[in-house]
Amino acid sequence: MSKDSKKSGLISHGMAAQNRKARFDYKILSTVEAGIVLKGPEVKSLRMGRATLNEAWAGERDGELWLFNMYIPEYQGGVLSRFETRGIRKLLVKKKERNQIFGAISRDRQTVVPLDIHFNQRGLAKVTLGIAEGKQKADKRQAAAARDWQRDKARLLRNR
Repeated sequence: MSKDSKKSGLISHGMAAQNRKARFDYKILSTVEAGIVLKGPEVKSLRMGRATLNEAWAGERDGELWLFNMYIPEYQGGVLSRFETRGIRKLLVKKKERNQIFGAISRDRQTVVPLDIHFNQRGLAKVTLGIAEGKQKADKRQAAAARDWQRDKARLLRNR
């Protein structure tokens, strides 16, 4: 077996990182797919599936959309290029989508939460952004109760 035919373990397309807690903490109203500006070592680290979106958020700075507080660990492959692990990264969206996001942030008091980072079929890194409203504690309890009931109902129907 040659060296080229072995699986490298890198993600060429598909999910690289996911923010699972976002759907628990926020009510997602709509989603937008955005490109992200990354450096070479950042992409390599992402392809290894090592990024974290748990505390990340997107916002406006100087009329552009930016992703703040996303953690990408340094690539340990011998590359001399260094980057900030929690640096801000520019997001690329169409003008119409950008204006929609900025309007939702300013007018409707909504927030923009990154839901996941994935590689599309062309191998480009994309971020799925959710335009969201924060859930109250009671809403979270209702969602948990509904989820538990659905699980119990499925278990009862399966055991019947």
